Parts: sequence; C-alpha cells; structure tokens
Amino acid sequence: MRWLGPIMGLLLAFDASADEVKIGSKKFTESVVLGEALAHLVRDSGVEAVHRRELGGTRILWNALVTGEIDAYVEYTGTLTHEIFAGRDVHGDAAIQQAAAESGIAISQPLGFNNTYAIGMREAVAAELGIDRISQLRAHPDLKFGFNNEFMDRGDGWTSLRDHYRLPQREVRGIDHDLAYRGLESGTIQATDLYSTDAEIAYYGLRVLVDDEQHFPEYRALILYRQDLERRLPAAVASIKRLQGQIAEPDMVALNARARLDRVPEGQVAADFLAELLAFTADVVVETAVQRLIRHTGEHMFLVGVSLLLAILVAVPSGIAAARYARLGQGILALVGILQTIPSLALLVFMIPLLGIGAPPALAALFLYSLLPIVRNTHAGLTGIPLELRESAEALGLPAMARLRRVELPLASPAILAGIKTSAVINVGTATLGALIGAGGYGQPILTGIRLDDVGLILEGAVPAAALALIVQGAFELVERVVVPKGLRLTSDAAGVR
Repeated sequence: MRWLGPIMGLLLAFDASADEVKIGSKKFTESVVLGEALAHLVRDSGVEAVHRRELGGTRILWNALVTGEIDAYVEYTGTLTHEIFAGRDVHGDAAIQQAAAESGIAISQPLGFNNTYAIGMREAVAAELGIDRISQLRAHPDLKFGFNNEFMDRGDGWTSLRDHYRLPQREVRGIDHDLAYRGLESGTIQATDLYSTDAEIAYYGLRVLVDDEQHFPEYRALILYRQDLERRLPAAVASIKRLQGQIAEPDMVALNARARLDRVPEGQVAADFLAELLAFTADVVVETAVQRLIRHTGEHMFLVGVSLLLAILVAVPSGIAAARYARLGQGILALVGILQTIPSLALLVFMIPLLGIGAPPALAALFLYSLLPIVRNTHAGLTGIPLELRESAEALGLPAMARLRRVELPLASPAILAGIKTSAVINVGTATLGALIGAGGYGQPILTGIRLDDVGLILEGAVPAAALALIVQGAFELVERVVVPKGLRLTSDAAGVR
C-alpha cells in the first residue's frame, strides 16, 4: 500500500495550479450560489477560478481549506462557533478571527445577511396543534422529526436543541435537507430544521417556529480564505471582498428561489446578481445535457478504470499468496473482508485527511472496495483445482512458477474473471458517491438533482450509471472468450445447460 501514496500525490500535484483560485461550496443551494459568485469575482480580477461544488458538509470544507485543497468558501458565524471551534469557548468576531488565524485562515467582514437555523412545520399541522413556538413542542411527544444529517450531530444541532428546550420526542431521524421538505409535505415527518433564507419556506407554506428561548445563535455569512492567498493573489482577495455587506436577507432568499424553484443555473443566478450589484458582466457557460454527459462519463470511467486496474494488480497476487500459504491466506481474506464492511461514505471521509478531496480519495476508496471479490475468487479458483490435475503438473516436472502460469491460472481464470467482473460492476455504482468529495462522475447530477428536486437530473446520472454497468459486464463477457481456454468455456457452458 505504500506505493499508493506517491501515485495519489502525483494526481494531487497535477490537479493543482498556483495561479488558480479554488472555491468550495457545501451541498445546499445557497452555498453553491455564493460559491459561483466568488468564482465570478475572482475571474473579474483577472485570475482563473474553479468552483468545486457540493463537497458535502462543514468538516469536509473546513479541512479542505486548512490543507489547501480549496482556497475560499462561504461559512457562517454560528457554525464556526458551535461546530468548527466547538469546545474552545470561541465567541465574538475577534475570537473567531483569532481561532481561524491559528489554522492559517483569514475571514472577511459579514456579507450582510443572517441565515440562522429554525424549526419549521406545515402551516396546517402547526395551526391544528396550536404550535407557533419551539417550546410548545414539549406538549406533543408523539411528533415525528426529520433533521438534516449534519444537524443531528452538530454542537448547535438536535442534541443541544433537545436539551435546551427539554423536548421529549424520540422518533427523530436523519434525512437529507432537501428531502425533508418532501417529508413534511407527505406527512412522513411533522417538523424539520430550516435555513432561514430557504426559498422553500414560502413555497411550501411552512410555519417557522419562534425560537422563544433563543437557542440558535446568529449565522452571519462571511468568506473564509487562506492567508497565503492574500500573498499569492491579492487582486483575487480584494475582488471577493467586494461582496462584503452587499447581500441583504431578502436578496439571498430571492437568489435561492431563482436557483431552487425556477431552476436557473446557479452560475447565471450569481452573475445576474453581481451585474446588478457591481455593474460588471460575467461570462457564464452553461453546459448542454450532452456536454454534461460526456464530461461525467469521462470522470466516471477514470474513477472506475484506474481503481479497478490498481485492484487487479494487487488482488490477483494477493489471492495467489492466499492460496499458496494457508495461514497467510486467512489473514489476507480477513483483511479484505473487513475493508468491505466499512460503509462506503465513511471510507471516503477517512481518506480525505490523507489524500485531500477530489479524485485521489475516491480512487483509494474504490481500490480498497474492489479487492475482496478479486482476492476471494482468485483464492477459490486456485484452491478448487482438482488434486489429480495438480499432481499431473508436478509429475511433468514443471517448476512452481511454470505450473502456476501454464496450468493453475488458466484453470482458475473463469473464477478470477468473475471476481474482476463483480468488482467492476460494484465500482460503477459506488463511484457515484465520489461526487460528495468533488470527484465528479455520474454522482454529480444525482446529487444536484436531489438538491433541486429535479428528477430529470437524477436520471441524468442514474441511467448512464446503470447502462455503464451493463456495458462493463458485457465487455468482460467478451474478455472471458479471449482469456479463458476454450475447453474450460465449453465445460462451463455445458454445466450451465444441465
């Protein structure tokens, strides 16, 4: 595994550029719109910018900023105090700036609006139960809550809200923020967490409950950026600071509504706002569906192809070693089996501190997930060779490596190829999760479609992924006809007929 680090390091180096500003955004509409605005402003200063969209939650963005994977993103004061600097008694602007500076991060002045957390219910349900304040939820222990997964675990999230208000509800589930609105509409849940600038509040006719015991702090939006960015590209920093104090809360609600409800591309929404606010014109390139498909296909095939090739190079020799040496084999099979039990999303997150964001951690995770089927099938194919065939090969006086190359591997080839085929198909599906950490692929339109409640975008990623899985399976069927000896194929076909 030591060789994997240098390979990923090369990928990271290839992906980086000293004259390029990398903007990040979280997986919700407002963050994406603001990320596009920052990218437009950087380009207006004459510096190239790339926007790494929808990278997941707070910790992923913050860690990416600290490690230099991104150069800037928009964060909120309440999140800094209660999540990023939790347990450090960091309160007030000066304390926040000092704590951020210790990590090499600078902070702009607030952008002008407060996007605080809130608890919302459908108007009809809240009216029927007579609820307009959070404290009144105590009288209704049977209500079902569905909160954003990040909100469930944050220092300012569900646990502290429950303790602060002494809420008795126990039927509380984690749910994607954008799907929670549908849960409210269908009645699956009765309350969820809101962002106060969400356009969906008015669209779905929700009642925002009064935070009558003042649990939630202010969440004033501001720009976090690396201190070295000001030294490297001061014009870019000066340009993004033009957004300070320029966005009122109604403006942000309107921007979110254009992107979320009117389905206007976020880049266009940001460009139109900046043109009106700062009187400059930003070039917006909107990809067609075909262009997006080509780009996502290339990204997805890169993730699947590279990770599968690396897995084959490691797993086949490992399977051979496991078959040759029984005790070592038990350890190898146990190790790859344990790797397979780690949830795929968790494995992706584990890789971020080592490899950053983007393709490298996705490749590493997919590589590890590809090992088990290939190792196990190689082991099973070799150990399943009849004893009399082994003895015949030995009787011919063939050396061990010659027996392996000329007799054992050809006999085990159907099983080995079946393992590779299984890994490839699994990889095609699992690679969609790479979009959560900026690796692209078919997962990107799926994530965006979920966020925008756009079934067409979801299908834009799901259908090609399914088609690619079928193509991969068919391709390996053809490979099998070339690699597997004809006699073994005929035996397999005959067994299938029986």
